[in-house]
Amino acid sequence: MTPKNTPTQQMYPKRHLLAASGIAALLCLTLLVYPSREVEAKKTFINIELEAQSLEEVTEPLTNSESVDAQTLSTTANKPEIDSFEYKKDLTVKNGETLSVLFERAGLGNSLLHSMLSSDKEAKRFTQLKVGQTLSFEFDENKELKSLSSQISTLESIHLEKKADSENFAFRKTVAQTQTHEKYAQGNIEGALFAATKKAGVPYGLALDMANIFGYDIDFAQDIRKGDKFEILYEEKTLDGKAVGTGNILTARFTNRGKIYTAVRYTDKNGNTSYYSADGSSLRKAFIRTPVDFARISSRFSNGRKHPILNKIRAHKGVDYAAPRGTPIKAAGDGRVTLAGRKGGYGNTVVIKHGQRYQTLYAHMNGFAKGIRSGSNVKQGQIIGYIGTTGLSTGPHLHYEFQVNGVHVDPLSQKLPISDPIHASEKQRFAQYSQPLIAKLDSNSSTQVALNKQ
Repeated sequence: MTPKNTPTQQMYPKRHLLAASGIAALLCLTLLVYPSREVEAKKTFINIELEAQSLEEVTEPLTNSESVDAQTLSTTANKPEIDSFEYKKDLTVKNGETLSVLFERAGLGNSLLHSMLSSDKEAKRFTQLKVGQTLSFEFDENKELKSLSSQISTLESIHLEKKADSENFAFRKTVAQTQTHEKYAQGNIEGALFAATKKAGVPYGLALDMANIFGYDIDFAQDIRKGDKFEILYEEKTLDGKAVGTGNILTARFTNRGKIYTAVRYTDKNGNTSYYSADGSSLRKAFIRTPVDFARISSRFSNGRKHPILNKIRAHKGVDYAAPRGTPIKAAGDGRVTLAGRKGGYGNTVVIKHGQRYQTLYAHMNGFAKGIRSGSNVKQGQIIGYIGTTGLSTGPHLHYEFQVNGVHVDPLSQKLPISDPIHASEKQRFAQYSQPLIAKLDSNSSTQVALNKQ
């Protein structure tokens, strides 16, 4: 028997009942996710209560040290900002930078720069900048420049300092005080002289000095042979125990092809300094044999050489020294320049007259040294120009000629005039000075031989 419908079922269709059930379920879910205002208030009250409790724990009475820290923090917080102005600025020179650029980097104007450079003629040394050099700018309490300084070498520094009660600057140079010690070095020639001196720890400049001392007797372009050897006793300069430079060669010995040459540096009673052999003979001749250091001989003196450009037999009345372009050329002796200019196929040429009998010629130069012009006087060893390829030349080299009484001679075989030896009145004094130096050379040499045998 089929049951009868209830009143509710009769009043609402089935689809309405399903919709109502869905709405009721949605309301229940909402109440679960979002609690009532009373519950939310209660929850908020609990959080505040916990925060208050935590605050009470933090604000318990502080110990003495904690109180000091708190005062320090308070003082720091209220302290005004520190002036960020740099009262000293160290600027390093970069590639392509000038002094004007560095002043701009330091926040200074060109008017101050020009004023400082014109304050002293030596101030222009600050314009000779090198990459990596450091300039120090120091300012006073008014933020005005009070000094500019720079260390230009291990030993030397330059300064420009503002004068008291003046806007002008004064230049000052400081040189560190060094100690001088005697040092010994020796080496054997296996190939080039520079390779041997470098291996022996001899600085490049000192090797040049040694070549100049013996350059009157030894042609370092062609006379050097494997097995030759050298010994030198020289001055070494130190600063705080570190080597910072060298001084003079005191005595030296060079063995070339089995022949021994000895040199002693001596200053006479009149203050004239030169190098002499052990017996007092002057090592300085009227002419040096080679006007270019360590160049290669590319063509010798000849009366029947075929010219490389003209392609015909033509006398070669000189010696050609091949070397890189720009290599310095030295005057072979004291004299007066009679020509410094172009001379046909010789190109840029210098001719020097040495007294009445001798004359030297230097051709194919790239350019002339400062101050070299017709009529100027030159000293032996002075730089007169630089190797080039001007005129009829197939490559960079020096063409060197030597004339005696107007006749061309071979400078490699010509016997050179000798300078005066030690004066008779100086011989005893020279012996007292030179003998101990040569003894030191011998002693160091013996010690080195013993060490090599170990």
